[in-house]
Amino acid sequence: MPLSASVTFMAEQLTMNRVIHAAVRRDLTRLDAALGAVADGDTARAQQLQRAYAALHEQLSHHHRQEDTYIFPTLERLGLDPTLVAEMDSEHHKMAEALDETATVMRRYAASASAADAGSALASVRSTTQVVERHLAHEEAELEPLMEPYLEDPTFKQAEKDLRKGPVTQSGVFFAWLTDGMEPHVESSLKSYVPGPVVLVLSKVFGRRYYREVAPAWKV
Repeated sequence: MPLSASVTFMAEQLTMNRVIHAAVRRDLTRLDAALGAVADGDTARAQQLQRAYAALHEQLSHHHRQEDTYIFPTLERLGLDPTLVAEMDSEHHKMAEALDETATVMRRYAASASAADAGSALASVRSTTQVVERHLAHEEAELEPLMEPYLEDPTFKQAEKDLRKGPVTQSGVFFAWLTDGMEPHVESSLKSYVPGPVVLVLSKVFGRRYYREVAPAWKV
């Protein structure tokens, strides 16, 4: 999806960037709730939640790799304040460390399914949520408005084309993850950027791995 679509300042509509952020926040919230309700020794549930976290980790890391590889360098070349770009880069590194740490804790919990490891996983998820939220809020408040002057520049348009390259299965899993449990107002915003039938086909046909391996964690 084009980043130019992601900076649209309309009170009734979320930016595409915020649509993605909403999915991140949604998963962190429901993972927090799920970890707080698990039974000691429930290995199947522990493994479900580990897979769900791994899916979130994969999607958020991919989103940030695209920004680091294509968007931030292009914006800096076009004249965006390099100090802000450096701040975004630093926050990405801090998030990567926090996400990796939580991944380790979640794998340990999946292996033991113990109440103690569930508690450690919950504490780690909450700590990582704070790190992630600080960055998401910073990006939304400061970076998005400053991007607007550059969105129609040919150099930026090329960066958008480059970041959209990838296997269709990757897009399918992305849209399956993005729309799973999506709130109506977020879905409405998504449809303003990507036609509903396109999202449906990509997610249902090419995102089947997500529905098979991850979505059941949120149906309990």
